[in-house]
Amino acid sequence: MTQPPPSPDFIMPTTSFWQELIPAGDPRALQDPPYQYGYPATLPDGRALLLPLRKLPEGPRAVASLIANQASFSVIKSLSAAMVEIAKSSNPDHIVGLPTLGLAFAPMVAEGLGHQNFIPLGYSRKFWYSDDLSEPVHSITSPDRSKKIFLDPNMLPRLEKKRIVIVDDAISSGSTIVSALKLLRRLDCEIVGILVAMRQGVLWKTKLESEMAGASALVKSVIAAPLFERSPDGWVPIAETIDTGAP
Repeated sequence: MTQPPPSPDFIMPTTSFWQELIPAGDPRALQDPPYQYGYPATLPDGRALLLPLRKLPEGPRAVASLIANQASFSVIKSLSAAMVEIAKSSNPDHIVGLPTLGLAFAPMVAEGLGHQNFIPLGYSRKFWYSDDLSEPVHSITSPDRSKKIFLDPNMLPRLEKKRIVIVDDAISSGSTIVSALKLLRRLDCEIVGILVAMRQGVLWKTKLESEMAGASALVKSVIAAPLFERSPDGWVPIAETIDTGAP
């Protein structure tokens, strides 16, 4: 990837990101901080995905970003394949996919496990939906307080007395996952895993534990990224936001 001249915030357009995996051992996957423009998040097999750095609106901090619906098919397939291997240990009966970007992974994870289908949650309310099968969503990327996550009532028989793994693209603040937990815990099913492509920071751990004791231990992912603070030469990981859990 050709680097542009340094910008004041060491950020660049994201068009070329998420399109390929860096081979294991490649120098691009072994960068040391400070990072300029991208952070190499390592997969379990040693390959890396270069994630663009985005400066947060307030303060000299940045996050590494994964936007699944802008990634190449090969990257999504590789991340999904790794998620399948992680999900096997939970032995789920069904995969529940979260909107919006979690739906890029959930069908592929379910298929990889040999399931015939998956259970999607959604933000769009159909006329036959019920408020009893919904939960407000308050995430850092969804300031609209009227937004809700819905379960189609026709999906209830698939959930009854089943082992469930929740699948999403990423976990950051934990707010969206907590909304899903609140909804699913009212139903007759067992949540045995929370599977995401990327863990971002560690703020989500406290949020999940406040809703369900032990929930943070259910979270597994393929890649992880800390939060970053500005240095004169780029972005440096903030020590207390580094998640050393594996995977």
